[in-house]
Amino acid sequence: MEQYEPDCPSPAVTTAMRRSLNGGRAALTRRSLLRAGAGGAFAAGGLAALSACGIPPAGRAPGGTPADDHSAQEKTVNFSNWTEYIDVSDDNKRHPTLDTFRRRTGIKVAYTEDINDNNEFFGKIKPQLAAGQATGRDLIVVTDWLAARMIRLGWVQKLDPAHLPHAFANLSAQFRTPDWDPGRAYSYPWQGISTVIAYNKKALDGIEVRSVSDLLDNPKLKGRVGFLSEMRDSVGMTLLDMGKDPARFTDDDYDAAIARLQKAVDKGQIRRFTGNDYTSDLTKGDFAACVAWAGDVVQLKADSPDVDFVIPDSGYLTSTDNMLIPNKARHKTNAERLIDFYYEPEQAAALAAYINYVTPVDGVKPWLAKIDRDAAANPLIVPDKAMQAKSHAFRSLSQKEETAYEEKFAKLTGA
Repeated sequence: MEQYEPDCPSPAVTTAMRRSLNGGRAALTRRSLLRAGAGGAFAAGGLAALSACGIPPAGRAPGGTPADDHSAQEKTVNFSNWTEYIDVSDDNKRHPTLDTFRRRTGIKVAYTEDINDNNEFFGKIKPQLAAGQATGRDLIVVTDWLAARMIRLGWVQKLDPAHLPHAFANLSAQFRTPDWDPGRAYSYPWQGISTVIAYNKKALDGIEVRSVSDLLDNPKLKGRVGFLSEMRDSVGMTLLDMGKDPARFTDDDYDAAIARLQKAVDKGQIRRFTGNDYTSDLTKGDFAACVAWAGDVVQLKADSPDVDFVIPDSGYLTSTDNMLIPNKARHKTNAERLIDFYYEPEQAAALAAYINYVTPVDGVKPWLAKIDRDAAANPLIVPDKAMQAKSHAFRSLSQKEETAYEEKFAKLTGA
């Protein structure tokens, strides 16, 4: 573990994870890791904290000086990803899609599962990036808020569209234009993560839950409602319920959402704010309903007939994990070829069948149906057009906003 400078924020290292067996296929719930620390190190000083650690602040032009590309001479690509976030063979010794890529291209993938937390991983690579040095990685996967920051810092390379024909053609419209990388010049989604409302049918005992308003206002649910400790998800879903767009809200809108949640806390409507541990509350019935992550719900439904979900009429939140090529990557073209490979519907289907997150690739459904018909029919994995139309992203935050908003949310949750 890297030794952090005493004046720099220590990353919050989250290790909670759950595996369940679903039809003989291991499925992982790790949504609590995806945005772990999003309001931790950065909320306590944002980019100013980075400057205090000897890292130049954001503001320079995106896309730093690339390294010489050795892809033609060296048939390899170094790929860092989250733990258990890729397809695995039945004997747990191989990754079938990576094997297919190697056979087809002759490029060997040195695949490393060394990302357990966004801040922790950023702490590992920031000294090299800040110094203009290679990280030893050609391709990394980080969550949208950190991807946005790395692009703003100028620490990732601009992608070559000529190497990404499948990615350009097959990227779902739902994910094409994030405000932090419009047109996807620097990133492509690995998977999407949706925030919905989950409920326990037995615990509800006939009570209808269709919206965030039901969670916050129905007295029959008092003390049996859960919200997430991730600010963007809980506040974003509340903003939607209030008729506000999470991509365009104002300070006043944010304060109104916090006040609405605070009222529910004060009257005991909300039992608690949780990370990934809400899953046990939901399956046991301690939560009758809660704001939840869709990747969890897919797996919980397979294990418990009482668990189900609803998409509010007001919409739902979607975030992404994203593939980026760091500055000074030695094998940029090889990395781009690997990105493009996962945008072939057949390969995207193989990935989605195993990990059960939202696929960002159009045309996956018929391929996925050959592997798992239930997964292909699940809108939490393959959103149809109606589902996509209800999807909203939480807008990028300035340093000042991030600090202020996280402080207000921490006060609300008692964090």
